[in-house]
Amino acid sequence: MFNRRRITAALIGLLVLVLGGWLVKDAVSDDSKPAPGTSTSSSATAPAKGGAAVPGADSGLPVKALSTLPPQAGDTWKLIEKGGPYPYPRNDDVVFENREKRLPGKKSGYYHEYTVKTPGSADRGARRLITGQAHELYYTGDHYASFVVVDPAR
Repeated sequence: MFNRRRITAALIGLLVLVLGGWLVKDAVSDDSKPAPGTSTSSSATAPAKGGAAVPGADSGLPVKALSTLPPQAGDTWKLIEKGGPYPYPRNDDVVFENREKRLPGKKSGYYHEYTVKTPGSADRGARRLITGQAHELYYTGDHYASFVVVDPAR
């Protein structure tokens, strides 16, 4: 009889712990969600020069000024604006397929990629600028594992 009470008490205690943990987890996850209509990145809707929103800022990715990226990103951006010539003609200004699905989903051919030189690298390195047809500009420094929206006006 004593063992039966211990088992019952242990099961009730376990049930209380599980329910308590579930309630705490639920309360914590609700607190970490932003309120509707707010952004998790204060700069995600930062206006570009002239007051216009940065193309791609609505993607949910963080927005960074071009001036905060490695200087080679600015060099690549200047080449993109001029239309080339690019240091890797077979690999630059080619369609970026977005296979990792880290950028907003678009039809094939929407995005194009460009190499951002990495000093000391024996190959093209991991850094890229990606452009979209709606004038979006994205940067990855880790070969497509993560992206930021680039504001070229800053």
